[in-house]
Amino acid sequence: MSTNEPETAAETRYPAYRSALQCSFPQLEDVFDDCMDEAAKTLSSKGVADYLEGASLVCMIGRGFEPVLVYLEETPQICRIVGEQAAEQIAQCVWKMSRTPNGIAILPFLQALPSAARRLRSQEQFDHYIEIIFDFMKATTGSIHGHHTTIPSPGLTDFLEKSPYLLSQLSLDGIKNWVEYGVHYYTSHPERQKDYFTLQSADSKAILQRERHGTLFADNQRRLDMYMKSLWNEKEQLVPYSSGFDELRKPQPYYDALGIRIPDVLDDSKTGVSGLNRYRATLAHMSAHRRWSGKIVVDNYSPFQRIGIECLEDCRVDTLAMRQYPGLYKLFMALHPQPEEDACKSEEESCIRHRLAMLSYACMNPQHDYKNEDIIEFAGRFHEIMQQGESSLKEMASISVSFIARTRRQSDQHHKIYFKDTEVSYRDDNRHLWIYIEESDDEELFEQEKQKNIDQEVDKLPPRHYPEWDYKAKNYRPDWVSLYENLHPSTSPEKIDALLSKHAALAKRIKQMLELLKPQNFVRVRYQEEGSELDLDVAIRSLIDYKSGVTPDPRINMSHKHDGRDIAVTLLVDLSASLNETPEGCSQTLLELSQEAVALLGIAIDGLGDPFAIAGFSSNTRHEVRYQHIKGFSEKWDDEVKSRLSAMEAGYSTRMGAAIRHAGHYLGHQQADKKLLLVLTDGEPSDVDVDDEHSLIEDSAMAVKELDQEGIYTYCINLDPQADEYVQDIFGKQYTVIDNLQSLPEKLPQLFMALTK
Repeated sequence: MSTNEPETAAETRYPAYRSALQCSFPQLEDVFDDCMDEAAKTLSSKGVADYLEGASLVCMIGRGFEPVLVYLEETPQICRIVGEQAAEQIAQCVWKMSRTPNGIAILPFLQALPSAARRLRSQEQFDHYIEIIFDFMKATTGSIHGHHTTIPSPGLTDFLEKSPYLLSQLSLDGIKNWVEYGVHYYTSHPERQKDYFTLQSADSKAILQRERHGTLFADNQRRLDMYMKSLWNEKEQLVPYSSGFDELRKPQPYYDALGIRIPDVLDDSKTGVSGLNRYRATLAHMSAHRRWSGKIVVDNYSPFQRIGIECLEDCRVDTLAMRQYPGLYKLFMALHPQPEEDACKSEEESCIRHRLAMLSYACMNPQHDYKNEDIIEFAGRFHEIMQQGESSLKEMASISVSFIARTRRQSDQHHKIYFKDTEVSYRDDNRHLWIYIEESDDEELFEQEKQKNIDQEVDKLPPRHYPEWDYKAKNYRPDWVSLYENLHPSTSPEKIDALLSKHAALAKRIKQMLELLKPQNFVRVRYQEEGSELDLDVAIRSLIDYKSGVTPDPRINMSHKHDGRDIAVTLLVDLSASLNETPEGCSQTLLELSQEAVALLGIAIDGLGDPFAIAGFSSNTRHEVRYQHIKGFSEKWDDEVKSRLSAMEAGYSTRMGAAIRHAGHYLGHQQADKKLLLVLTDGEPSDVDVDDEHSLIEDSAMAVKELDQEGIYTYCINLDPQADEYVQDIFGKQYTVIDNLQSLPEKLPQLFMALTK
């Protein structure tokens, strides 16, 4: 493969970058500028250099253009999530894989990485994921003579294709155990190995079920983010780590300049606390540290004094957190162990952890039943100080030093340490409390500058990736389609006003029909966390609960809705190039007819008061599906919306499945009893990179089924006279074909009213 500088490099908007990319595929010229637009906004100058160097390396492996394209498209977003080191790391992994018999797995490997990065969310987790892949590849790649690997891994490609599903079901530690079981038992049985890693064999499913335990952070990230924002006003990034890759040190939660680190999975506790509530307790404890803890010089204290200071500082911030949110007391105490007073034998083992655990419990629970005089005295001193106010880290250090001096025994130096009931699982490792005087100002400035770079915002939404159904393989291609969404450009609303004036008589008839459909009564919807007004009865009851020390009910608002009508609607408009055509017998293009119909429908839905949104879509291969917002659910039908509708333009192709899934994503979050997705199109799904005409039809049909399972009713209004040949395959009986296209402005509002009356 030639690596000379392409002759067309001067035509790009990034000639310097194009010169740095040693790759001569002709297809590259069509996508290079778009890829660099995203890379330049996402990466630093060094990151861009590593990115281009990595792409050059991928180009030289001799596997065609598609691996290069996937690398160029996906790497900037992976770097945004897990760090810029990923660009070089991925390229080196591809090169390393290309030097083995497993070159066929390179493309599945690259395609699996974006979903893994979005799921794992941290550099550490991402590194472990790649470690699992290469350990698996090394263990299952065969050799004839035992010296040189010559037989590709039978299950590597299957494992990579299944990894997005596995990541949605298991923690990294669980995936590691699942893979190790398959490698251990099926290395010598290629066919059975393939069955195992495609999840076809019974023991594969059984091991998956065995490893599927606990509460996965990835499934609850949004909920925990909202918890941090609403209760603690914290916006720090939550970064998961896996405890299965460092069994010696057993990592604990902690926070630093890059975010708050928490386990990727938590099991329910033996005391009945759910994994989700364990996450909440951990985040509440660390948020309390961030709010009330200071720093202290580590060199001034001995190791025993340091662990004593950490213990009492943990108790102090927990106490302050429970004052602010009394409901935390029950949660903290359910997770805090209660060591038995005489359980540790000082003549046989070190009891320093045991004493501190008892002191911690006594500080947290004034009703403790310990008889040890030192525990009673120092817990009393702790309570006395806390009654005077918030106290401070220095006061906790003073109490801790006195407690360690009073209770220290020679046996505390014993190599055998008593651990039972001494670990408070929701607490972090307290690294943030200590100042190491050897740290220089230069290092602090470096950390500040690094955080500043991390916090830089990108002025463009990253692509959203959707799967696509492969009807031949009867399976999904994960993260196959890249969908870019943006707000539709706008012009003047006068064009839409003129169209409405043209159909004034029709608009009047529609308004008369609306009066028959419009609900006349409003009903109250009580017990809402957000609403239009305060629900006084609930608010007073919550205030009484708060004064009584009981967790108050936050649902103190109420809202109103129409009695008997609770519908949310999305109109999805096909904006492919065929809308520019003027049908036979019409004086207007399909685009102009669609604008008129959408405008009249907008008036109709707005008159009924139903929440509704309008969006347009088109596509240019699977790498660029465009989704343009014309009206949002929260927007009113006004000149701003009309100006976007007026600016509608048609172009490119019709990759319908991804657009339906994305519209369903937003519609599914609406609080409505009924959800309706109307699809206005003039032809069957198609795209320039798909040769099989049935492929996108089957994918669109699967997208409709997915929405149906989520309770979203999808209905198609088709403007193609030949639509009966394919539209039923996609929408079943949920469609209407408009034969007389000039009647579209009148038919569309009538169809909507017929569907929702």
